[in-house]
Amino acid sequence: MISANDFIPSKYTHSVEEGNFQWSAPSNIALVKYWGKKDNQIPANPSVSFTLNNCKTITKLAFAKKQNDGTFSFDLLFEGQPKEDFKPKIQKFLERIEIYLPFLKDYHFTIDTENTFPHSSGIASSASGMAALAMNLMSIEKALYPEMTEEYFYQKASLLARLGSGSACRSVKGSVVVWGNHTNISGSSDLFGVEFPNAIHANFKNFQDTILLVDKGEKKVSSTVGHDLMHNHPFAERRFAQAHENLDQLITIFESGDLEEFIKIVESEALTLHAMMMTSMPYFILMKPNTLEIINAIWKFRNETKIPVCFTLDAGANVHVLYPENVAETVLQFIKNELVGYCQNGQYICDEIGNGAMLI
Repeated sequence: MISANDFIPSKYTHSVEEGNFQWSAPSNIALVKYWGKKDNQIPANPSVSFTLNNCKTITKLAFAKKQNDGTFSFDLLFEGQPKEDFKPKIQKFLERIEIYLPFLKDYHFTIDTENTFPHSSGIASSASGMAALAMNLMSIEKALYPEMTEEYFYQKASLLARLGSGSACRSVKGSVVVWGNHTNISGSSDLFGVEFPNAIHANFKNFQDTILLVDKGEKKVSSTVGHDLMHNHPFAERRFAQAHENLDQLITIFESGDLEEFIKIVESEALTLHAMMMTSMPYFILMKPNTLEIINAIWKFRNETKIPVCFTLDAGANVHVLYPENVAETVLQFIKNELVGYCQNGQYICDEIGNGAMLI
């Protein structure tokens, strides 16, 4: 059993004065949701997600040796401009991961980051952003310790990303990623995300995700606050058990390609996530009237056409429309004809399953 201590390095064999790396890392969309966490970003239940392809963060990290004066030293640029309000989150992240990357205070870092999707579009950028930063930091550690294995590199990158944003650990490697201990998924861990190890039916290859931007505003409730509300939630234990059960069912569904059963699990998970928010104390509703209009329109369309299209939601109002590649033309026509009117300024993003982070 791998423990967090296995990722604390004992020595480095090389030294590096300066350099830079650039990585892209994608966002991801959970099918079985993670909601509720323990200390150190450990999930209360396992989750599984599709890695996206087009919605990603591209981060360039330049580093130069400095005098170690016991402080972290970094500049942060977002789309080429200084971004002071991101800095506290990065500072906190560096504090959390210093035990795993003891070289952090030896360098001054310039972090230059940008997203391929509109900022504040209501798409979670913390997952892609923290994953991209973690990949860059691991590239520095690999330069200091070239003997590192590829498996260790990716596991540790995922572990670091998790400490920045829980779901970021699912944006490092693989097209379908599991995070959280699950009895029937070999190698699964609370510490990092792993590529789904079992067979996946051709029905799920190149699966499409069209993201309907219903509300581009900042979320009313931060994810951290939402997760914390699960601690005394009256339905928490049953919910955590349900996530394990649904993940078990998905193992079989991914193998058989049963789209009907896939739809049931995915939509139920999305609605359960929002049900947990509506039944916490304090309670809150993140769906908007147009979110419900879209859900009802998808149900009507699926009922009438028998086309296997479904929705899922993150902790927000936007709707991810999921469907196999072979029905893409028909579904996109439906989206343009009937759903775009419910989007803020008619905006939506076409995406599909991708493969994780990439060195540029």
